[in-house]
Amino acid sequence: MPPRLSALDASFLYLEQPTTPMHVGAVSLFRRPKAGFDYDRLVELIEQRIAMVPRYRQKVRHVPGNLARPVWVDDTDFDVAYHVRRSALPKPGSDEQLTELVARLMSRPLDHTRPLWEMYLVEGLEGGRTAVLTKTHQAMVDGISAIDIGQVILDVSAEPRKLPEQLWMPRPEPTDAQLVFDAVAEAVARPGVVVDNVRSAAGDAVATLGKLADAGAHLFSMARTASRRAPGTPLNVAISTQRRFAVARTQLEDYRKIRAVYGCSVNDVVLSVVTGALRSWLLSRGEPVTSSASVRAMVPLSVRGEADVPSSATSGSLGNRVSSFLVDLPVGEPSPKVRLHHVTHAMREHTAGGQSVGADTLVRVGGFAPPTLHALGARAASGFSKRIFNLVVTNVPGPQFPLYAAGARMLEMFPVVPLAKGQALAIGLTSYDGGVYYGFNGDRDAMADVDVLAGMVDESLDELLATVS
Repeated sequence: MPPRLSALDASFLYLEQPTTPMHVGAVSLFRRPKAGFDYDRLVELIEQRIAMVPRYRQKVRHVPGNLARPVWVDDTDFDVAYHVRRSALPKPGSDEQLTELVARLMSRPLDHTRPLWEMYLVEGLEGGRTAVLTKTHQAMVDGISAIDIGQVILDVSAEPRKLPEQLWMPRPEPTDAQLVFDAVAEAVARPGVVVDNVRSAAGDAVATLGKLADAGAHLFSMARTASRRAPGTPLNVAISTQRRFAVARTQLEDYRKIRAVYGCSVNDVVLSVVTGALRSWLLSRGEPVTSSASVRAMVPLSVRGEADVPSSATSGSLGNRVSSFLVDLPVGEPSPKVRLHHVTHAMREHTAGGQSVGADTLVRVGGFAPPTLHALGARAASGFSKRIFNLVVTNVPGPQFPLYAAGARMLEMFPVVPLAKGQALAIGLTSYDGGVYYGFNGDRDAMADVDVLAGMVDESLDELLATVS
């Protein structure tokens, strides 16, 4: 019997609409080595590593009559050249041209008749750089049986690791009759699943997600915050099918300086920087920003209980223990120092009942896992009503040493977090090799000034640094 999608994974298929494609992405920039880093080398690398992520050669098959959730089946016509694509900017391509291309590529839905992922090699960037954009449906990435392909193509040295060749023979695709028979047999053995299947067939994916959302140890504080409707902001509007994308670059050492003085976490500093940038952006739009104004962020964090300490430092399984916290960002507070204190207090209150996973542990357990963890964060945030928060902010730490793909050194990595219905902005961050890289994914109509918001990150960080100098 082919593996069946979990209720949560299937929900992402059911929730998908033209305005809310359910894929997560990442843009990685590489320095082109002397030996070259072209399309053929990238395809060869994918062919060598794709056995590490077998889900990437599988597609979704729906059961006739929606008698059961869909199943994963091998794509007998799998064509790596279809999924790995080539694009180029007119030389010398600028960062603005790259972000415009990323926005257009991420706006397009994935082909559901094939494995749900794409990868683009973007050539022509100024400074001898090459970009790789990965695009993966959230139904595929659960952190256990499937991780993002952007994670497995990277090496810790310019010399790619050698992997044994594996001959892949796709299993024959089941017939409709076989799928129906398996669904009936499963219903007889487990009659309780029939109710869920009927709900899914009716499109009631929200109910499925609500049932599966993991409130965890922070349920009480989450419920208390969620009992208040999210503040009204220009971030919550009907969104279109098209996107805008912008980036910001900062240095990790600046966050560590602030953390050392105030005794908070780097994530607290990140959220405070986001708060300051949102405040400046709202004021630039002429929005009324009172002293009590706030913007509620859904902040997914990797958490673990006492029994979740990894047994091996080299384990590749990330697990899917990602919990979402609601944090009111005090955009009405003019003092950067007071904003940081507010955010630190709010995060400590939320995380007091559980143990968040530190940056070092995440890197040790998962290697370079930001694409996977951003996907898990987006999945966790999708389990809650969008009426109770204004935007998603995912912050994932990466290793503080260089990584390579086919000998090309990765310089930067910017996450692309998907938008939820009625939310015009999502912010993702990844720290890597001394830098902290922001990706701002916005609706094309509602966030025409998303680049202005991205530009205000440096100003907000400088405000905080001024309080510790």
